[in-house]
Amino acid sequence: MAKFKEIISSDIPTLVDFYATWCGPCQTMHPILDQLKAKQKEKIRILKIDVDKNSAIADQFKIKGVPTFMLFKQGEVVWRKSGVMSLSDLIKRIETN
Repeated sequence: MAKFKEIISSDIPTLVDFYATWCGPCQTMHPILDQLKAKQKEKIRILKIDVDKNSAIADQFKIKGVPTFMLFKQGEVVWRKSGVMSLSDLIKRIETN
């Protein structure tokens, strides 16, 4: 948990992907997140949190469905959305927040 707080508190914006291995939509998002990382490079950090293995963090942020994305800037949540998203929508949300 301390490492999670350290990561989301950095100066680099962090997109947290709350997912589950059994979740079909989460699997759909995997290549989209890979593309996002390739396009954004050092502009963003992507952190994947398996809700089944990290239930304390999922509970802390009241994750009710997966995938849920949260964008953190210096430890603060600046954006949150659940469900499958396109690469262009993700980039737009990151750039406008």
